[in-house]
Amino acid sequence: MARFLRPLLRGTTYTRLLHLWVPLLVVSLWLFVDPSTPWVPALVLVPVGLIPAVRQGEGVQARLLLTPGEETSGISEAPSATWRDRWRTVLWLEARMILGSAGALATVWLPAIAFDLARLGVGGVPGGIPLLDTARPYWAYALLVPVPLIALYGAVVGFGELITALARRLLGPSAAERLAALEERTEQLLERTRIARELHDSIGHALTVAVVQAGAARAAGNAEFTDRALAAIEETGRSALEDLERVLGVLRESRQPVRGRPTLADADRLLESARASGAKVDAEVTGPLETVPAPVSREGYRILQEALTNVLRHAGAVPVRVRVAVADGMLGLEVRNPLTAATPGPGRGSGLRGIRERAALLGGSARTGPDRGDWQVHAELPVR
Repeated sequence: MARFLRPLLRGTTYTRLLHLWVPLLVVSLWLFVDPSTPWVPALVLVPVGLIPAVRQGEGVQARLLLTPGEETSGISEAPSATWRDRWRTVLWLEARMILGSAGALATVWLPAIAFDLARLGVGGVPGGIPLLDTARPYWAYALLVPVPLIALYGAVVGFGELITALARRLLGPSAAERLAALEERTEQLLERTRIARELHDSIGHALTVAVVQAGAARAAGNAEFTDRALAAIEETGRSALEDLERVLGVLRESRQPVRGRPTLADADRLLESARASGAKVDAEVTGPLETVPAPVSREGYRILQEALTNVLRHAGAVPVRVRVAVADGMLGLEVRNPLTAATPGPGRGSGLRGIRERAALLGGSARTGPDRGDWQVHAELPVR
């Protein structure tokens, strides 16, 4: 019983009933002017529904009254963009008027019928309901009082569910709107993935450098070396904090343009950080690096950062050869270091997977793994 009466305790039931009643204000006004032509309001709705902004207004009203509090109501609040949307709006307006009229009749006449049945059951006379105007008082009529009340319950809840389903169908997003929403969602997922990679590369690099420097300083037992190690940790930590603040700014302001992301022009900072951590870095840059597009240069920087981080994390202070070359419309990145037992396998680690994914997103390729006694990270990215 409680489950049966639960809809009567929801506010949505009554906001939907209010939504059904709203069109009757116009109908009632017209019937007061000319009751002989009740079809005129329905005719006027045709040109009204063809106005693009009407669909937007109906969508806002439907979301507020039919689906209050629902984040994904399935009802669009955009103006009509195509003729198909306009005709769907016309159909919605006509259906809303018909259902509103039926709902209003039910909510007025059914309680009146229940009241007249109750009066007949206790010996009174009916109040003018055409269905009961010739009935004579009789106690058995009281037993029929629940029937119109149950019908009223079904009308209030049923018409509300029906008008909501029609709103989702006729005021729902068009194919173009669904495609736009899907593209926006895809962009959001790509942005989250990119931010995850940014944090992994930047913070991972900073922590790796800090751990390596701290361990080397403790083992060296030299005050001068310790000072250099602390300076390198400070510089790397400051850079990581800047990256973290920038990424958090993007998260706080989703539409804020991304600024200040490092590119290969800032690669010297990475190389000096690796050298300060004890790695013997032999770097060579050839070709017009300034002609590389910014997105490619930024991803190239992150690939180089992750490659050097892996060297420091798994191989330690070993010789590292870095080659960056721009030629024939391609940006080539290669990082090689002597293969050690601690070096991860070619398929493990989110960093290595991130390198391959970055290259693939730009239409390039990357391979990581052992090569002629070295561990190699080799990436090729198109720059045209």
